[in-house]
Amino acid sequence: MAPFFGARFGNPSSVHRWGRDARVALDEARERLAVCLGARPDEVCFTSGGTEGDNFAILGVARTLRAERRTVAVTTPIEHKAVLAAVHQVAIEGGAERIVPVTPNGLVTSDAFARCLDDSVAIASVMWVNNEIGVIQDIPALAAQAKAAGVFFHTDAVQAYGKVGLDARNTPFDLLTISGHKLGAPKGIGALYIRRDTPLEPMFHGGTQDRGRRPGTENVAFAVALATAAELVLAERDAEHARLTALRDRLEDGLRERIPDVIVHGAGAPRAPHITNVSIPGTDSESMLMALDLRGIACSAGSACQSGSVSASHVLSALGVSPAIANAALRLSLGCMSDDASIDRVVSVLSTLAAKARGRVPAFN
Repeated sequence: MAPFFGARFGNPSSVHRWGRDARVALDEARERLAVCLGARPDEVCFTSGGTEGDNFAILGVARTLRAERRTVAVTTPIEHKAVLAAVHQVAIEGGAERIVPVTPNGLVTSDAFARCLDDSVAIASVMWVNNEIGVIQDIPALAAQAKAAGVFFHTDAVQAYGKVGLDARNTPFDLLTISGHKLGAPKGIGALYIRRDTPLEPMFHGGTQDRGRRPGTENVAFAVALATAAELVLAERDAEHARLTALRDRLEDGLRERIPDVIVHGAGAPRAPHITNVSIPGTDSESMLMALDLRGIACSAGSACQSGSVSASHVLSALGVSPAIANAALRLSLGCMSDDASIDRVVSVLSTLAAKARGRVPAFN
């Protein structure tokens, strides 16, 4: 990124040589990211991140198809709040929202999905990898199902890129969201894949940048960073998947050994390796989070986008988890800096804190 904060700090819409240089870098970044996604360059739109991409996809399609009386947006109860809020906005604007139920492990079944699809539906959105419990949905099958029903399909792949095989050439989704900071790129950059001929009303107005889909001066430095991070993550995917899977299993096995009644949410479903969500009966998330933080261990009670909230997770509630268990949940994420020593320390500290907490609260029935 460094050159684009200094000597190459040109506006890619300008015609002078500094602008042309920035335009070349931006176009190259778009082409490189497109290769990573199995897309064409004109199908890649840079955004500020996952929330913008999700809103753009859902509201952009829904508003475009409103004139055709396709007014329904379909999603699941375990989506990121960016998707749930965008679907709700479709209803506020005169459409309707339709929620597909999930199994206790967090999976969307083809039968449940089919019951929500008809010719009134404009857009369906299902997250590829859940950001709280790591469960992987069968997106290729769901996207094909939506396509057969004539419904445009979007997937939030913010947690999926680099963790699952993802190729627009072989999967019939119409829109897909990624976010840079999940890949090691800066916060504030992301991308929306938009398959050709997908109807999409712009969210913003006032310029011709990005073919009029997202007007405004482009963030060249961050676009270059996102393309580079996407390439690195893709190159390392197989090795990192195996490494993180081993670390996650070490973490969960260690907790089960030290805390036999620990609950691992979504354990019966296919999961990505970098997220585990556990509940320790007889504890509460808020106290445990503070105690872990004081010991240098960072985790959360749910999505990191809830403004520091430690209220019960809407994802766990949708799985039918009881309030007592949901309020004891901790989401632990693994990444490039995780290793055996850090896993072992978490197991030791967490089990010690759990024992202390259980000594101060009534026995859990």
